[in-house]
Amino acid sequence: MEIKNADKAQVLVEALPYLQKYYNKVVVVKYGGNAMVNPQLKEAVMSDIVLLSLVGIKVVLVHGGGPEITQTLSSMGKESKFVGGLRCTDEETIKVVQMVLCGKTNKDLVRLLQQNNGRAIGMCGVDGRMIQAKKLESDPDLGYVGEITKIDPAPILDVLEKGYIPVIATIGCDEEGNVYNINADLAAARIAAQLKAENLISMTDVAGLLRDKEDPSSLISVVKVSEVPALIQQEIVSGGMIPKVNCCVEAVRRGVKRAFIIDGRVAHSILIEMMTDEGMGTMFLG
Repeated sequence: MEIKNADKAQVLVEALPYLQKYYNKVVVVKYGGNAMVNPQLKEAVMSDIVLLSLVGIKVVLVHGGGPEITQTLSSMGKESKFVGGLRCTDEETIKVVQMVLCGKTNKDLVRLLQQNNGRAIGMCGVDGRMIQAKKLESDPDLGYVGEITKIDPAPILDVLEKGYIPVIATIGCDEEGNVYNINADLAAARIAAQLKAENLISMTDVAGLLRDKEDPSSLISVVKVSEVPALIQQEIVSGGMIPKVNCCVEAVRRGVKRAFIIDGRVAHSILIEMMTDEGMGTMFLG
């Protein structure tokens, strides 16, 4: 279908209030799920991020890389084990996690952003001791899985100030130099809070929070963080959605204005959420 020039102009006019609203503000995008493995969706995400950056929005891209880590471990003959959604990370596995996340995955994303004429710099939580962590005390059997003790935003702010898009792999470290695997959703929430971000956008493989998991039309568009405990009790929020929702809640409680869970399977979902009245997905407010 051919779009007329007048229609293209109208789209830009309708986006103007949002461009003004977000100009010079920080937006943190947590990138994962199907949007990270589907080439067409990956291209759409990268072009969205470059566009936002070019119009003066300070985008920070925080990513995981679970499927690539699992694939690499499998090729080494090592089985991946998970407890409560967290990867059991022994000494050999943390080396693979660091190699894949900070090496291949991170630099692939930087390359894609630059192919879309963006300016990007790859980073990880070890750089400048950006993500400080300690071993997860609630389940030490997980090995080198960490919980965040502090986020130092200075390295991210330095990169943003120079006009680059920071691309952050979620590896943390402690004072002794031990490296830890950090949950990407939680890292994105803490980074967004420390940067006083306008938005945290979490890309997932679902349409958002559904009142009925079998009915896509039952999407809950807006949730106040005070409503979340009841939604969990009613099992409207359950399974793998619980940690994602809790990360949105934590971000908002720590000062992020809005947090979103959006469907990364939809091309240009970031732009649809940020630049249209209707939006998509579920928005969490204080």
